[in-house]
Amino acid sequence: MMGACRDMERPRVSMADFAVAVYPFVEMQPFHEVYYRLLELFAAGRVRRLIVSMPPQHGKSVGASTLLPAYLLGLNPDARVAVASYSAALASKFNRRVQRIIESEEYGAIFPDTRIKTGGKPAGYVRTSDEVEIVGRDGGLLSVGREGSLTGNRVDCFILDDLYKDAMEANSPLVRENCWDWYTSVVRTRMHNASSELIVFTRWHDEDLIGELRRRERCVDMREWSDLDRLDDGDWLCLNFEALKCSPACGIDPRGAGEALWPERQSAALLESKRRLDPLRFECMYQGHPSPRGGLLYGDGFVEYDALPSEIVRYAGYTDTADMGDDYLCSVAYAVDADGVIYLLDAVYSREPMEVTEGLVAAMVGRTPITSMLVESNNGGRGFARALQRLLPRVRIEWFHQSGNKEARILSHSATVMHSVRFPRGWAQRWPEMYAHLSSYSRVFRSNRWHDAPDVLTGIVEREAPCGAETKIRSVGFF
Repeated sequence: MMGACRDMERPRVSMADFAVAVYPFVEMQPFHEVYYRLLELFAAGRVRRLIVSMPPQHGKSVGASTLLPAYLLGLNPDARVAVASYSAALASKFNRRVQRIIESEEYGAIFPDTRIKTGGKPAGYVRTSDEVEIVGRDGGLLSVGREGSLTGNRVDCFILDDLYKDAMEANSPLVRENCWDWYTSVVRTRMHNASSELIVFTRWHDEDLIGELRRRERCVDMREWSDLDRLDDGDWLCLNFEALKCSPACGIDPRGAGEALWPERQSAALLESKRRLDPLRFECMYQGHPSPRGGLLYGDGFVEYDALPSEIVRYAGYTDTADMGDDYLCSVAYAVDADGVIYLLDAVYSREPMEVTEGLVAAMVGRTPITSMLVESNNGGRGFARALQRLLPRVRIEWFHQSGNKEARILSHSATVMHSVRFPRGWAQRWPEMYAHLSSYSRVFRSNRWHDAPDVLTGIVEREAPCGAETKIRSVGFF
């Protein structure tokens, strides 16, 4: 089971059991069990400020904006709950769904003290598509669209679900600014000391509401259930579900690399096809890793080529093995013309173990006319070079120890990489992960998770640049 949680004091009806009882058609995948358990802790007050990001069509709104408000009002009929979305119409749709749940026999059997007006009775209580009051209690549910007013309304729990309609809205600085202003001037002003906030989004932009809050307030990223103990008053607890697992396995999400979050709904093959169409947007929407638009080291500035020039003076390759268990091996075959321009011919970018990548790199070399391969000997690279030499006896395999500082090398050579390196037309579709990591690579070195592809491009221009040749030759070993 994904993320089996520690024993904690729980409400008499768990959120997951409640969901199945009132929504018998709900599909409960392992990650949903984690999601609903976290929503349950939020409803019980164990977590007061919660951010969850999730890919599209994975059930985030069913849990957060439909089932959770009904569950909250069942636990506490005096609670004043508000649900907000990018439009008043969508927020009202959530409200009507909650009302239908509260009216159901299944709900009444679980929470008999939480009732709403039915057929005009009892008189004196509000029930519209935007607001409903709990009969005989102080609680109720409000719905509001982004930039809507809540004047005079106390809010005990605010649920913000997708405040941006689409990429066009999220990419608009004006819309993002208006959303932030509305959040600070409306949402925050309706809250009191004991109020709670839930923000559940598909990420669209690095500077969306989640991005702004992460920059301005303390956030605790949740990987284990014990991370709950690290929360201080006012902290945000943040959980991101990746469509394709790329971060290290953990107690909350023990999937292996490349496994789909909901394979029965969106398989790894389908997700990979979506990644190939638009790697940057995929990293944002499906992986929850938006790129900092204003601070990219390379961006989309790489030049593509359709055919090699007639005069090629050198064919070679460069390989950097994975530093850690979830890092990438990056191996590139390239050509250099008489002007020193570097043309990438083929690449292997993989997190498979070395016994697999040895064959992948050997096959790549066999598809290209390269006659030599340079391998960084750090982190097992020398053993990889020996294995590669056995597989490629006619290719000159060289190894060397990289002693230069990675951050300084990548940042200082970035302009040379952009100026000197050419990629084959359509490379974003051929190597989508490599493209995503290069095009989203931040100038702020520590904010990047993967450095493998930039490190290899840097190593290639260092090797091919005349000023660095002598140093490289002294550090090279041969088999």
